[in-house]
Amino acid sequence: SLLTGLYPPSSGTIIINGKDIRTDLAAIRTELGVCPQYDVLGHDMTGKAFSKLVPFLYSYFRALEDVDLSQHQYKPVGALSGGMKRRLSIAISFIGNSKTVVLDEPTSGLDPCSRRSIWDVLLKYKAGCTLIFTTHHLGEAEVLSDRIAILQHGQLRCCGSPSYLRETYGQGH
Repeated sequence: SLLTGLYPPSSGTIIINGKDIRTDLAAIRTELGVCPQYDVLGHDMTGKAFSKLVPFLYSYFRALEDVDLSQHQYKPVGALSGGMKRRLSIAISFIGNSKTVVLDEPTSGLDPCSRRSIWDVLLKYKAGCTLIFTTHHLGEAEVLSDRIAILQHGQLRCCGSPSYLRETYGQGH
């Protein structure tokens, strides 16, 4: 919520791509993709209908291919499985070639197979942008992250590469 500008920070500073969220929020939002924890998709709409809402048609259809949903583009969202809905939400967050994409619990509630499918999508996309995501799964953070920041009650407790954190804090933490 803070990174997307939904709420202002109560203290500290948030800089995204060199821009301060307090003074450059409009500019930040033009470069920011967001995937909330809970899918915000119209259940009666088809994947193709979403394309009418998005001015980046080429990016949209490429994103559907990237998340392996091209064959389902005419189905109502309500007819898609939970994993498919999640992949669609993630694909939408990458439309427009965002420089930074914020994902809140991208694999929350998914079975292991669907979780791995989401990981594959995120690994594919992370080469071209900065991904910031929240997760309760340490394994997920290790697979997807170059750097991990651990927050507790809004305070940064530690930050580093997965290998650094493992070496510093050991197994079981």
